Amino acid sequence: MPNPIALASGVLPEFDVEVTIDSAARAGFGSVGLWIEPDKWTPRKVTAVRSALRAHGLSAIDAEVVRLVAGPLPPAQRRMVEIAAEVGAANVLVVGQDPDLPGVADAFAQMCALGETCGVRIALEFMLFSSVRTLDDAIAIVRGAGSPAAALLIDPLHLDRAGYAPGDVAALPGEWLPYAQFCDAPAARLDRDDHVGLLAEARDDRALPGEGVLPLRALLGALPPDIPLSIELRSKELRDAFPDPVERAAAVERATSRFLGAGAMA
Repeated sequence: MPNPIALASGVLPEFDVEVTIDSAARAGFGSVGLWIEPDKWTPRKVTAVRSALRAHGLSAIDAEVVRLVAGPLPPAQRRMVEIAAEVGAANVLVVGQDPDLPGVADAFAQMCALGETCGVRIALEFMLFSSVRTLDDAIAIVRGAGSPAAALLIDPLHLDRAGYAPGDVAALPGEWLPYAQFCDAPAARLDRDDHVGLLAEARDDRALPGEGVLPLRALLGALPPDIPLSIELRSKELRDAFPDPVERAAAVERATSRFLGAGAMA
């Protein structure tokens, strides 16, 4: 049976969260990612989002994004976890922003302690243009947290660009992986230290599943069976081709379901 799929918030970056929820539902997704700016989310906004999810029969796969820095958690980051719990999001996506990796690890542990209290997993994503650059960095931080709320988020693009393969994912504890991101991409063409170029690629140059060169079938085999997939299709080409949010979400859903369905029949 194909993996459950969710529409990542980054597919529709120019639209409000309630438009994203509506578009995900109308396109046939069963779950959706939420872009949350805690300072702008009033209690009324939280209630409206929770009601929209319920009305459309959708779950929230994650809330993003928290950028971890050394020191005590800022109030907005603590509030992010609380909002995620209030709207029923299963995970909060976090990345490292501070070059002080021990400080980032401590901040991650603080987030996990709060996640345990709120019933939310804290999913750390590694990216070459962040301070948590590699899978090895992320493994050390997740393991060091020693928390049942600690999770590791795999993005096929970042996995490939950091020089890893599906076999490296297969070695991870399954309980660390409550969900994964999913997309395709062209062959790597940028230097590992070209942070500006890599960030632009991640935001604009992803491809629909099956239209790039990433080893997605092997990655699916390495991930836990039936793991939910957040379809992280950030693509300028898609944004230009489908300015309507429902049409864009539907294009992503069709391509992903076709790819996963073909694999299930193989």
